[in-house]
Amino acid sequence: MDLYIGGDEHGTGHLIYARFWSMFLYDLGLTCEEEPFKKLINQGKIQGRSSLVYRIKNTNKFVSYNLRKEYDTAAQHVDISIVENDELDIEAFRQWQPDLKDAEFILEDGKYICGWEIEKMSKSKHNVVNPDELIEQYGADTLRIYEMFLGPLEHHKPWDTKGIEGVFRFLKKMWRLYFDMDGNLLLTDEQPDKSELKSLHQAIKKVRQDIERFSFNTAVSTFMICVNELTDLKCHKKAILEPLAVLISPYAPHFAEELWRQTGHENSIEYEPYPEHNEKYLEESTFTYPVSFNGKMRFKLELPKDMARQEIEKQVLEAHESEKWLAGKAPKKIIVVPNKIINVVV
Repeated sequence: MDLYIGGDEHGTGHLIYARFWSMFLYDLGLTCEEEPFKKLINQGKIQGRSSLVYRIKNTNKFVSYNLRKEYDTAAQHVDISIVENDELDIEAFRQWQPDLKDAEFILEDGKYICGWEIEKMSKSKHNVVNPDELIEQYGADTLRIYEMFLGPLEHHKPWDTKGIEGVFRFLKKMWRLYFDMDGNLLLTDEQPDKSELKSLHQAIKKVRQDIERFSFNTAVSTFMICVNELTDLKCHKKAILEPLAVLISPYAPHFAEELWRQTGHENSIEYEPYPEHNEKYLEESTFTYPVSFNGKMRFKLELPKDMARQEIEKQVLEAHESEKWLAGKAPKKIIVVPNKIINVVV
């Protein structure tokens, strides 16, 4: 196998006997490789965000988080389903367990604020997130992308349901590139301009690189940047948005498939070749020069890459930022290193 992906429990379970059998068969001369796996990736666990309430010892009274130091309290876990943005639903808490129906609360600003800890998800800690409920509310692809967005594949990552809203808004924003608020298709056959092509092909290049590195969280960030840029450009062009739908399909397969069908395609998006970037669309026609006076950088100036040296010198001297540093004096020398730096000696 070229690649094995599994949780760290596999390192002391399945991988041990898989390697044993591979080595055994190799020793018998029945296989040509001693090791069964060329590369191993252990994905990190999704950790839970526990909510805590603070019970005044030997009482049935609970004190809010920021007031707890004034009392002798013991922290105890509470079901995260009755906590919203760290605020406890007091009535739901009283109904949660029989011995809590007469519980009393010392509030801050009229609310009971819970504490929190990042721990392993566990029923005993009442911090297990039911994915079915999230899928019902946000859709499977929102959950899928948010899990990838949480952090690097190999790292343990704390779950925070509040963060899923941002991914949900991102998918809705991407949908608005294709359809208006009434569900009418916005796609046009217009030819894309340089800015739109650059945004798309930057995303294609970065996402393909991230997939090769198993860096899925940074790929999601790239999608978000691209969608923001295309939204600002008011882009509704097929030549840009159809490849974008294919590009995001491994990350949001249901969402991408729906876009594909709604935009008039009969075959599944899964049969479309994955986009490849064209380097010519990424070439910069301008360069932002750091402009220095007597060796100290004072401002930046964007100029065409192919601008002649004499014209560069003229543009620098005419820039309004230069007036302060020239102070009415004529420069002794202007040093221009094309597409690197400009230094004015006064």
